[in-house]
Amino acid sequence: MSEPRARTARLLRAAGACVVAAVTLCSVAAGEAPAEPPNMMPVPPPVAEAIDSAVGPPPIPRLTTIPPRARAAGFDRRTQELREALLPSPTGDPFFDRWPADLGRHRPGHVIAVRDVTASAGPVVTLPLRSATLIKFATTDAVGEPIYGTATLLVPDRRVRGPRPLLVNNLPIDSLGAACTPGYTLAHGFSIATGPTDLIPPTTQIALDRGHAVLVPDHQGPRMAYAEPILAGHVVLDAIRAALRLRPDLLQHSRIAMTGYSGGAIATHGATKLLGEHAPELRERVVGAALGGVPADFRMLVGSMNANLATGMFHAATFGIARERTALLPMLNRPARWLATSPLKNVCVIPEALAGATFLPMQLLSVDPDPFHSPTAERIYRITAMADRTSVVPLLIYQGTHEFWIPAAGARALYRQQCARGATAAYREIFGEHVSGMILGFGVAMDWLDRRLAGVPAPNECRR
Repeated sequence: MSEPRARTARLLRAAGACVVAAVTLCSVAAGEAPAEPPNMMPVPPPVAEAIDSAVGPPPIPRLTTIPPRARAAGFDRRTQELREALLPSPTGDPFFDRWPADLGRHRPGHVIAVRDVTASAGPVVTLPLRSATLIKFATTDAVGEPIYGTATLLVPDRRVRGPRPLLVNNLPIDSLGAACTPGYTLAHGFSIATGPTDLIPPTTQIALDRGHAVLVPDHQGPRMAYAEPILAGHVVLDAIRAALRLRPDLLQHSRIAMTGYSGGAIATHGATKLLGEHAPELRERVVGAALGGVPADFRMLVGSMNANLATGMFHAATFGIARERTALLPMLNRPARWLATSPLKNVCVIPEALAGATFLPMQLLSVDPDPFHSPTAERIYRITAMADRTSVVPLLIYQGTHEFWIPAAGARALYRQQCARGATAAYREIFGEHVSGMILGFGVAMDWLDRRLAGVPAPNECRR
């Protein structure tokens, strides 16, 4: 058989396999209700094999030297070459792209470089700024290896009485491309890569208007590891350390609070639970953290986001975690490797959201016919939940009652978990789903944060 005819035959087999998979999932949904949603169910092994064999492997380059960003201890060279191929393309700005050769010699939070970005940041935040400083600093990734991070420290042109409060605003970056970060927008101005949630709700603008300094971390790190909370927590905490070291004249006695919604809540969640062990010297400085629309239980998100209109964001988050958790890479089948190494590896949040129209099940992108119950998946669920850690920071957790993609049950469980572990916490449920919950919960979060930054102790609403 000629190669074109053979390729056509393979594609037809794959299409037939996809139909079989869809029919299988629908049959489960129509029959006796399983313990889990049907979109978490496995596909027949022959389906997984047919899909993987239908296309050839992507052209992953052979590398003479594995770049620092792709190195992964304990993994073979070919896996590390795949990792390099699916990491984001450079932005063209060395401040964001270049890996310092001596990273291992720097302690987390060490300032590597700074850039004055006041001229470009002013039009973005639409308020007079005394200064805007882009900071590059040493930090560690999800497995403790040295990397760098970036963050922007904004200081308003407004006097305050006493120490100037510092609000750490962890924006929902939710993107795979290296130019999709708030730091890149603040350094270069608005572009097609600017995320709408950089401006809505106007947390940064209102905080600056009230005289607070605002720190905006690029919490997905240089690999753009969307949705990985441990990496994000390290970046956030080391961004705070770097800002305090850079501006002791301004921040030496400042109270510090953190906030984040959705993808930003993932980072805030990670930072609150890691602060006691990663940056214990900040324990008395950070007076509160507000987490809204928090994706606290990734196992739950499989059932709520896979194979529906949220599936584009779900796939992007999975690829983002795989950039940091190299053990996921061998599970990618050939179609998944084509996708993950294609120009899609550089997309921002809007194209990701639009990809939900494909309704593509994640099961069709794995060599494992039952990927959501694999040992690797179980380990990722456990690691990202961080259920064995207690926040030493007072928490406000708020969530839309009618959330369907990030169910409120996960936020309620996080609140109960932290209360049981002795944390100081409060919970607010907001009328609406994810987007309306963000808008309607914004005022609740800002009021709570302002009280903490003003020195009012956080009330503990946990039932004892």
